[in-house]
Amino acid sequence: MAGIACEQGLFFIAQRLSGGDMGDKWEFPGGKVEEGESDAEALIREYDEEFGAPVTVGPLLGTADFEHHGIARQVNAYRIYLTHTDFRLTEHTQWKWASLEEIETLDFVDSDRKLVPDLRKAELS
Repeated sequence: MAGIACEQGLFFIAQRLSGGDMGDKWEFPGGKVEEGESDAEALIREYDEEFGAPVTVGPLLGTADFEHHGIARQVNAYRIYLTHTDFRLTEHTQWKWASLEEIETLDFVDSDRKLVPDLRKAELS
């Protein structure tokens, strides 16, 4: 799942550490849901682990189907609200606020890029 923070038309994105098939790519941060976790619990855990940042999880904004190593998967994107941006980066090299237009020009994780049409429809501010 992915957490979507938006302020004044800009979206919170982060660049992954080097290595692996998604190294150095930009993404809407999130992660995998562990057994027994809800999507909201997983987002709260992931943002704490990856940024040291507490978040509040809002509504589902969209979904995207994709394949990873030949396995069909789905990413769920939820609106999140950051309480601060004094981050401790553990799995990313940098973060920034970006417009959807800028996101379309970046080397972005494919599954997250598929969320952009839903985000356009959501008209977040």
